[in-house]
Amino acid sequence: MTGFVNRTEELARLDELYDSPDAELAVVFGRRRLGKTALVGQSLSDRENAVVYQARQKTKALQIEQFVDTAADTYPGVTRVRREWEAVLQYLTEQDAIIVLDEFPYLIEQDESLPSVLQALFDHELGDSAATVVLVGSSISMMEEAALLGNSPLYGRSSLKLDLRQLPFAAAMEFVADDYTPDEQVLTWGIFGGVPYYLEELDPEAPLGENVSRTVLSPHGTLRNEPDYVLRMELTEPTRYFSILEAIAGGSTERNEIAGATGIDYNQLSKYFQRLERLRLIEQHVPVTERAERSKRSRYRIRDNFVRLWFNFVYGSTGEYDALGAEAYDAVIEPALADFVSRPFEDLCCTSLRALYPEYTITNTGQWWYGEHEVDVVGLTTGETLIAGECKFQQSPLGYDAFSSLQSGVEELRWSPDGGERAHEYALFSRSGFASSVEEAAAQRDDLQLFTVTDVVSALGQINSEFCGPFVR
Repeated sequence: MTGFVNRTEELARLDELYDSPDAELAVVFGRRRLGKTALVGQSLSDRENAVVYQARQKTKALQIEQFVDTAADTYPGVTRVRREWEAVLQYLTEQDAIIVLDEFPYLIEQDESLPSVLQALFDHELGDSAATVVLVGSSISMMEEAALLGNSPLYGRSSLKLDLRQLPFAAAMEFVADDYTPDEQVLTWGIFGGVPYYLEELDPEAPLGENVSRTVLSPHGTLRNEPDYVLRMELTEPTRYFSILEAIAGGSTERNEIAGATGIDYNQLSKYFQRLERLRLIEQHVPVTERAERSKRSRYRIRDNFVRLWFNFVYGSTGEYDALGAEAYDAVIEPALADFVSRPFEDLCCTSLRALYPEYTITNTGQWWYGEHEVDVVGLTTGETLIAGECKFQQSPLGYDAFSSLQSGVEELRWSPDGGERAHEYALFSRSGFASSVEEAAAQRDDLQLFTVTDVVSALGQINSEFCGPFVR
């Protein structure tokens, strides 16, 4: 079991609030399984003035009673206070306590006035207090309604909004890095992504296939029905969302394709897309040279690697895996895994560009496509240089045809630097080495570099903040 990983900036921001001489409000939010509770717990590891209450779906009276019982361990005097949120919270803030209300949406479900109670406290009662209130929640819509949107009661009162996201690659791989090769790390990332809860389920001393079989394919696997659970906890109409995710996983990536595959009216898709995007389960993917709101070539793709794996291989197929038993991974998953991980590998190569090309200031990275032409890796710079790359995550060496294809794609790519003619840097990324013709070309040219999986993983170790959430002061 790996100890607490990464989140150093998040911890620093929370520490800053705890040490403030003023009353402070922090809002920690994000979808389930990202480690919000663990983060706040870690931030309080050396604090003795904290009250941490993990809410449950119970009645208001039970919630307040259990909160008081929890608070009494640190502040016994709270037992003499009237059993109402306003009175209890005011007493604790007068003691300069750190008050953590975890799963805050469960409290709102039973008492819709609670955000307004906190608003009144911060507006009128805490002028001399150094207390910190931390609201933690997984239901993004309810957290927005209570504290984040412009019409929410607590809008403008929070000193810190902490939008927790997946761990970046290097931090995520701390769960297995000592035991897995760079190649196995990329495969692990392509399957499980950067969600701490999923990574904690892995045995780093076991082969990847054994981990997938045990956690995902086994009838009793801890992650076998995980996306189903998460989606049903977050969504009010799960059937339609499941249909959309299944369609995207199956290759329907354009809006009209998704409408046709799901039977959902084209004009009704927007509300479902917006919800899935807010949960960071899907994203609108556009060529790197275009803006999402203007592009006519946008595609939708599943952003969460594990959810993508589940809809590609598990959803609706559990009976097949049960029949295959211990052979399921080798028979179904492993033969398709290299192709499945190719897309996450492209994204990792894009992310690695800033470390691989430190001499350039890269403003944006991504993919580009138009018609039949595609470029796997593109880096736009502040100068006249366009960095373009081709990725192959296969078991055979990358051949010269891949370089020729890259050059053809770049010729069609429309991007011009300000006030000048553009120059090119070519990058080839390969899991299994390079053909001799490619190596000879790289030796003869100063605009072509070859990178292995080890090079990419090493570069990503220098870039550890891609998925860190934004902080709004």
